[in-house]
Amino acid sequence: MFGPDQPVILHLLEIEPAMEALKGVIMELEDGAYPLLAGIVATSDVAVAFKDIDYAILVGAFPRKAGMERKDLLEKNAGIFKEQGKALNQYAKKTVKVVVVGNPANTNALIASHYAPDIPKENFTALTRLDHNRAKTQISARLKIPVQNVHDVIIWGNHSATQYPDVNHGFVEMNDKKISIREAINDDEYLNGPFIKTVQQRGAAIIQARKLSSAMSAAKAVCDHMYDWVNGSGDEIVSMAVPSDGSYGIKEGVIYSFPVKTKDGKYEIVQGLKIDEFSRKKMDITYNELLEERKIALGF
Repeated sequence: MFGPDQPVILHLLEIEPAMEALKGVIMELEDGAYPLLAGIVATSDVAVAFKDIDYAILVGAFPRKAGMERKDLLEKNAGIFKEQGKALNQYAKKTVKVVVVGNPANTNALIASHYAPDIPKENFTALTRLDHNRAKTQISARLKIPVQNVHDVIIWGNHSATQYPDVNHGFVEMNDKKISIREAINDDEYLNGPFIKTVQQRGAAIIQARKLSSAMSAAKAVCDHMYDWVNGSGDEIVSMAVPSDGSYGIKEGVIYSFPVKTKDGKYEIVQGLKIDEFSRKKMDITYNELLEERKIALGF
């Protein structure tokens, strides 16, 4: 996650009823003989789990169950992430970098940040790198090129079915040339329709296929997100859900996925990208969903 030479000590926080299962996870970690695994702290106590940590990956959230409305899900998770935010504020290093994975990730991150007033707001992020990677994969498959030859796709907005996967600023490397994605695909109907829907619905498709939500691909995305945040993304645009600062008309007060570049442990929202009318509508739909989620969450 942090490069080939950085040892890590894992603090694994679990709920008390699952501590026995966690023992099995630890056995597997031990048996993996990972050269960079310098230690494991397994606990159900947030004070122990969050003490002096440098990075927090908040994976656990209350899952949506049959018959639950979104407000029910938000209420359950508001309580969880209120406590997580308080614990981070009390026990973690004030420089801790946080990525929220548990859904609804953007709003959960906002809640956690709200209850951690001593930690900089910009240190709270939510994971949209999985959606970013999914978008790149769809383009690579369509063009039959390696995924590493697809660059600068963007995920705007919420990690939900309203997110907007945007290829207007991306390019591919083909035949020793750099070609815009739109030119290479040469099918606006596909890019403005089925492509967007496939990325938006990919998580649901995985659940339908394996009866469980994304696991390995989500873990890979967490590693990508943290690696770039810590080590830098170079000239590559990557997608991170970060506190809005007014860029692209997204007012402060939500955690929104933007195109960013990272360097020296910091991210900067890429400025000056031209937004067409189609994109503006898509970006506003997902922004309005985040405003509604925030309104519901604040009510709790």
